Amino acid sequence: MSRPLHRRRAASHRVAALTVLATAVGVIACDRGRADSDDTITISCGAVGDELALCREGVASWAAETGHPVRVVSTPNDASERLALYQQINAAGASDIDVYQIDTIWPGILASHLIDLRSALGDVAPEHLPAAVVNSTIAGRLVAIPWFVDIGMLFYRADLLAAYGEAVPETWAQLTATAHRIQDAERAAGRAKMWGYVWQGRAYEGLTCNGLEWLASQGAGTIVSPDGVVTVDNPRAVAAIALAASWIGSISPPDVLSGAEEEARAVFQSGHAVFMRNWAYAWSLAQQPDSPIKGRVAVARMPRGDDGSHASTLGGWQLAVSRYSRHPALAISLVRHLTSRAQQKRRAMVGSYNPSIMTLYQDPDVLASNPFMGEVVASALADAELRPSRVSGAHYNQASYRFWTAVHDTLSGRSTAAETLERLARQLRRLISQRHAATEVRR
Repeated sequence: MSRPLHRRRAASHRVAALTVLATAVGVIACDRGRADSDDTITISCGAVGDELALCREGVASWAAETGHPVRVVSTPNDASERLALYQQINAAGASDIDVYQIDTIWPGILASHLIDLRSALGDVAPEHLPAAVVNSTIAGRLVAIPWFVDIGMLFYRADLLAAYGEAVPETWAQLTATAHRIQDAERAAGRAKMWGYVWQGRAYEGLTCNGLEWLASQGAGTIVSPDGVVTVDNPRAVAAIALAASWIGSISPPDVLSGAEEEARAVFQSGHAVFMRNWAYAWSLAQQPDSPIKGRVAVARMPRGDDGSHASTLGGWQLAVSRYSRHPALAISLVRHLTSRAQQKRRAMVGSYNPSIMTLYQDPDVLASNPFMGEVVASALADAELRPSRVSGAHYNQASYRFWTAVHDTLSGRSTAAETLERLARQLRRLISQRHAATEVRR
């Protein structure tokens, strides 16, 4: 007699999830010899920059203290691909990953698959950036603990600005003009590969982060307001996206439209760009002994509109424990260790990952390694722009997909900013209405 349909579907989901996991991560690495023991737990970690190495080091210290083995799984760098992987694993109810590294925009999407950490880790939650803790609290459940925070920042070649007598740009207009001037002069001097500005232009979550900064910094709203009003279709938003489109092939290389964080960093760190928008991790890599721009880089707030204010998208990653874990107590212990003050300080000093424990921004060791953290990051965090993940809830991925697709269509010349934003606004209003309707039905 065949198994019931729901069981066959669950088994099929599990096989699919494990197949995707194997394809995405290759060989699962074990940090201790007791890899096959019954108390082995598994953590997923990103691999952008030094991320994976720092994760392994933190995990190794916990394993040495507790005697428990841990598998470290490297997941896709692309956030959308990583979320899809997590969703397939969770759809199978699989216990293959105990501790998930989750993006700041995922708590609402993944909450039903994560355990409530209030009773176990509620004592440490107040140490972290309040906005990050609130963002990780869904329907009163603390589903994740902040590990590090990210904030959009402007990296620039301090040596080039000094050589050409240019100030750090305060506005987008100034950045555009300065990038043009230095790029053209450098090319005339024989450096044909020089570009003015690199950023994340691929059609993915990173473009949502860039696009939100363009809008918010020019008084064009924040895509969807906290009370659920779609604000993206307005003249200032049209002008902001149109300005970004004008950079393509001018001060930004055409292939910026297919690049993410690491592609932008590769151009900038090779010495072929004046300005770069990226996250803090790029700082420590730019200062490595083999970096062509070591000692020539500085960091500033993202530019603003002529009558706007500086705006940086809040990013970051949290650690969460799967509700399907066979070893939740061990998983919680590992989360407490990795998100501790000592581990966050180490990660800040070695990899320039912004701590979520705010007192570390006054730590002299952290500031010695990352001079920008005391002023640039701290001030940016004070008024960081939040993506509309809480108001969109489980529909956020769809909302962001529609936004980055509309922006990418404009950047690539497939349609005008006015056309794409008008169409986007209609799509987002329908999506928000669907969310409200679903909420009412659940009530």
